[in-house]
Amino acid sequence: MILIIDFGSQYNQLIARRVREEKVFCRIIPPDTPVERIREAGPEGIILSGGPASIYEKNSPTMDPAVFDLGVPVLGICYGMQFMIHLLGGKVFSSKKREYGPASLIIEKTGELFEGVKENPTPCWMSHGDSIQSLPPGFETTARTVNTPVAAVENHEKKLYGLQFHPEVTHTPKGSTMLRNFIRKVCGAKPSWTMKNFAQEAVETISAQVPEGKVILGLSGGVDSSVTAALLHKALGNRLVPIFVDNGLLREGEAKRLKEVFRKNLHVPVRAVNAKKAFLDALSGVTDPEKKRKIIGRVFMEVFEAEAKKIEDVKFLAQGTLYPDIIESVSAFGGPTAVIKSHHNVGGLPRKMKLSLIEPLKFLFKDEVRKLGEELGLPGDVVWRQPFPGPGLAIRVIGEVTARRLSVLRKADAILMEEIRAAGYYKKLWQSFPVLLPIKSVGIMGDKRTYENIVAIRAVTSTDAMTADWARLPLKLLAVVSNRIINEVRGVNRVVYDISSKPPSTIEWE
Repeated sequence: MILIIDFGSQYNQLIARRVREEKVFCRIIPPDTPVERIREAGPEGIILSGGPASIYEKNSPTMDPAVFDLGVPVLGICYGMQFMIHLLGGKVFSSKKREYGPASLIIEKTGELFEGVKENPTPCWMSHGDSIQSLPPGFETTARTVNTPVAAVENHEKKLYGLQFHPEVTHTPKGSTMLRNFIRKVCGAKPSWTMKNFAQEAVETISAQVPEGKVILGLSGGVDSSVTAALLHKALGNRLVPIFVDNGLLREGEAKRLKEVFRKNLHVPVRAVNAKKAFLDALSGVTDPEKKRKIIGRVFMEVFEAEAKKIEDVKFLAQGTLYPDIIESVSAFGGPTAVIKSHHNVGGLPRKMKLSLIEPLKFLFKDEVRKLGEELGLPGDVVWRQPFPGPGLAIRVIGEVTARRLSVLRKADAILMEEIRAAGYYKKLWQSFPVLLPIKSVGIMGDKRTYENIVAIRAVTSTDAMTADWARLPLKLLAVVSNRIINEVRGVNRVVYDISSKPPSTIEWE
């Protein structure tokens, strides 16, 4: 296992992903973690992340220097490198020539981290204002750039390494090689982190965690809740009781497919609740997106709680929380903050019903969850389902949500999904969906003047949804989608394509 000490870097998730890509388990921990707890965890290596602070700033992040005496290899990245050098007796200063963006790394000594990096100079990504002025005893410089004389260092005897640049980002093409060298060769970590092993260990852990009683789970049909349900069912059998609340805000045929997959294919006893009317009634006349979300959350809570009370001997509530949900909201220097997105949880229900919480996926990334789903035998259309918002189509119907407007959007969505899949783009996209706008436009259909709805198509590529770029779909595909929607969906006479990226735009419109 590799531990990542979080000094507030925006790239913490990327560091963790790169470690996982080497099939090595890792965790992100705050810098104030007691050294005894770090020792007990038995890490094979430690990575000190970057961060926005200067080591000389008041309240800049720090950690127990005893970490360097554990006899465990340590790699400092950006701020992590500066912190290590400063703490061990070197000097860091505020550089007159700051470096932000691409740079050419000149490797002066191959060392252990640069083994296999044949291109010299090699591109790297810098993001720093401070630089190293002098090194502690035992350290030597292994690479530099034009503006940064000390861009990489190592203390071979103590297995301490530092990189001023960010090897975890794609802008450092050989960064993965450098991290692999540290993880595999320096730390000696074995590539044992596989979904097969995780599934076996998770089943044992869940069985021990839930020796008796039942577990309830809000099953939405999305990847996270579906994989959670499949994993818990494997561990607990019918002691898992998934509750599916049909809010009437799902895509075409999704409710039927969910029941088919879990009841017929996996033999999971799903309890389905038809609450379409309750949600639509509550949303009547509401146009503000935040109010929509709060209303949907409140009604879901009410329906879910009412159904849960009908089940006897319930001891646990399960959630499909993922690792990014936990580490996405990061305090300035305090490390990971357990802030979960509102549509991933059920608020205060665990406390209200006196239930314990179980989150079997909380250390997994999305791509790992998909692999786990495949390992558990979930169908491909479930495992590779594109992310779908908790409030459903309600936030893709801009303005008031009505049965009529939902019907228009569903039909447009079904056409888009059919054509995206037929063209082989479904798995290439992070998300693709139509949005029903709250304005109308003039059109001519059948020699008659029309004044009908506008549908906007949104399709983006991404790896983690933290950033996203609009997808360059073929014009021929867009033409087919537009033509079909206008011809087949009554009430639509215009289709537009969203070509904005995140940031500054969000993926969803509301």
